[in-house]
Amino acid sequence: MRHTEFWARMEAALGPVYARTWAREQVLAELGERTVVEAFDAGIDAKTIWRAVWRSLELPARDR
Repeated sequence: MRHTEFWARMEAALGPVYARTWAREQVLAELGERTVVEAFDAGIDAKTIWRAVWRSLELPARDR
């Protein structure tokens, strides 16, 4: 998954403004107690991050 696809999915799930805020503020245990932004900075791939976000937000299976 490319970063552009990841951010498009985030914006579809949370809206364009809140998606970026959520990604900077929400710490996910599944990402090693990192935010989405910190996980990207640590080199974690977008697909792994999306799966953690998807589970955390309890999004429908179609968004997987």
